[in-house]
Amino acid sequence: MIELLKEIGQTARRNRLRTALTGFAVAWGIFMLIVLLGAGNGLINAQLQQSDRFLSNSMVVFGGRTSKAYQGLKEGRRIRLQTRDIAATETSFPQYIDEVGATYETWVTINYGQEYISTSITGAYPNYTQINKIELLAGRFINDIDLHEKRKVLVLSSKQARELEPKGYERLLGRNLKVGAFMFKVVGIYKDDESGQPEAFSSYSAIKGIYGANTDNAGNIQFTFHGLPTETANDQFEKDYRKRINANHQAHPEDESSIYLWNRYTQNMQMQTGIGIIRTFLWIVGLFTLLSGIVGVSNIMLITVKERTHEFGIRKAIGAKPWSILRLIIVESVIITTFFGYIGMVLGVMVNEYMDATLGHNEIDTGTFKVTMFVDPTVGLDVCVEATMVMVLAGTIAGLIPAFKASRIRPIEALRAD
Repeated sequence: MIELLKEIGQTARRNRLRTALTGFAVAWGIFMLIVLLGAGNGLINAQLQQSDRFLSNSMVVFGGRTSKAYQGLKEGRRIRLQTRDIAATETSFPQYIDEVGATYETWVTINYGQEYISTSITGAYPNYTQINKIELLAGRFINDIDLHEKRKVLVLSSKQARELEPKGYERLLGRNLKVGAFMFKVVGIYKDDESGQPEAFSSYSAIKGIYGANTDNAGNIQFTFHGLPTETANDQFEKDYRKRINANHQAHPEDESSIYLWNRYTQNMQMQTGIGIIRTFLWIVGLFTLLSGIVGVSNIMLITVKERTHEFGIRKAIGAKPWSILRLIIVESVIITTFFGYIGMVLGVMVNEYMDATLGHNEIDTGTFKVTMFVDPTVGLDVCVEATMVMVLAGTIAGLIPAFKASRIRPIEALRAD
């Protein structure tokens, strides 16, 4: 075996250009496949990270404007969701809707000693953290007792808390802060994900009672649901739900502008479909790139065997068996494709790591929120090894066909070859 390896090494040194071209075709195919898949995964992971901020089987309902005249009322009327809409949501679809909540938002100034911030404060139900996946750093969120007793409690973002108490936001827990003309007790601090302007939270009943007592505006409705596994089922539910809420406001049953439904489940299904298309496209492009490498290897191996036909004739004339010639070409093909395939794999992984260290930590600041467009642009080790093995196998097969022909050629014909 050692002699065989030495012979292959001598052959490679005598034909440096041919060996280099073969190696480049192998390495380039694997390199491009890994880089393409890594870049695609980076974009896909960024989208998944953004969508993971919300519970997929949840829906948010906003008021809108009518687009159709109905029952003597003109189009263009402003629809504000009311308390009866919350009640209708809780009672009308028990087979689908699990837990109903609402939010009421207003703008306030929060004071603590000499420090103050102007921010939005959202009155929320306890299920808000479940639907919007808020991560608490200290304390707690709004609970059922806060809601029923209209407690003036306060949950701040970490950024807001640091502005009010630079020495450590934990110091604010249990403290009373002035919110507008009222005192609110800080019960929790949540992690600011910088996806938008930070907001403070309190119980829905307290905020609605203070700032919305004289209006029929109930804010926005949000709820979790189950039993709607397809887009068709979701579309039908949305039509039925919209018809029910529109009836409360004398809006046309089929008016889709009167209220806006943010269905995160259908949004998630559509995103998964898009991700599937992107993944398929990346694999197709990558496999065609890999195929180009395989074609390159095949062509070069064919040329290699043709160039060495005279040599093979001499070998057979002095007693070489067909298997020895066959083995020589196959081993040479395996060694070249394995060596350069490994180089292509390593370079591809290095490029992916570089993308992760640079683009993977860059955030785009839109002015109102920050978003990461590239997250974890890597490829699994199994994919890297499988791509390398495919190229090795293809290189072996590419060398096997001409090698088999060369091993069967008669010495006199081989010696006569140019």
